[in-house]
Amino acid sequence: MKKLCIIGCGGIGTYHLGHFLDYKDIELAGFCDLVIEKAEAFVKRAGQGKAYADYRVMYDEVKPDMVFICVPPYCHGEIEFETIARGIPMFIEKPVALNLDLAYKIRDAIEQAHLITAVGFQCRYADIVDNTRAFVESHEVPFVECVRMGGVPMVEWWRDKSRSGGQIVEQTIHNYDMVRYMMGEPAEVFTLGARGFVKGIENYDTDDLSTTVVRFKNGALGSLSTGCYAETGEAFDSKIIFSAPNARLEHYILDKVRIFGAKAEDADNGLIFKGDGTMAAAGEGLVIKAKNDAGVLCDRTFVDAVLTGDGSKIRSPYADAVRTLEFVLACNESMATGKAVSC
Repeated sequence: MKKLCIIGCGGIGTYHLGHFLDYKDIELAGFCDLVIEKAEAFVKRAGQGKAYADYRVMYDEVKPDMVFICVPPYCHGEIEFETIARGIPMFIEKPVALNLDLAYKIRDAIEQAHLITAVGFQCRYADIVDNTRAFVESHEVPFVECVRMGGVPMVEWWRDKSRSGGQIVEQTIHNYDMVRYMMGEPAEVFTLGARGFVKGIENYDTDDLSTTVVRFKNGALGSLSTGCYAETGEAFDSKIIFSAPNARLEHYILDKVRIFGAKAEDADNGLIFKGDGTMAAAGEGLVIKAKNDAGVLCDRTFVDAVLTGDGSKIRSPYADAVRTLEFVLACNESMATGKAVSC
């Protein structure tokens, strides 16, 4: 049975562990965290494995077949290089780095080692992604608008932009990645940031709000905004809108899509879509709810890739995730310099 290890036993590690508890075809062999008590808590919950404070010792003793690297953004680098040197397939949480030079070196080392990799862009695995892709492929989309508004995560390092990368890089990278996944590569970005709207939080040093204008290589334009000033969900209706000349699709990440301008063969009392429990009035668009757990499928896809040796179903291997990192770091550079930045 293949052995799986986790490095980083915090919130995101807990998220992945919750999926693995249902797996019957792998051994949860090792858990590593600088705070050994966190790793020990994982052992207790898993009912198997051993806790470590040093991932090198864990690698020496366990000799894992795969590893999930669930560390904060500023901790990437040495762990990946050691993992590559030992030839261990790895799943890395986003963002994969905070600077491109490091990301490029890791990417090239992975390619040279021919390792299976995946990055935690689980939003790509929601079944509604297929609906959005079909819409974009069947319509000319000159404009996309993306908004994600929320609050400040109560994680100490997140509030320090030098360690998290800021909200675009650490959090809204999921939304930027989805836009890129659908629209193709960005060519140029211009980003403005704002501060002073988040108050009363100690050791807070990041942007409260940013807006990016992007030109894609296919000529389309986009507007992407994100903020952590919101106190409730009433602050904004966070979604991605793909606008075509005669239709639009609103993509609510991991939740649903709403399509306006869609045609239905049958109409029944104003309902333009029905079946599998989903209905929407004609004036509200065609609503399709997500039915799968994208995070479960994301993790399972990587594990299956390692078990079979076939990584073709992984939707975001490391090299692809670096392209999304280029996108978000270009926004940070533009925010810092006040100039448009080529991607």
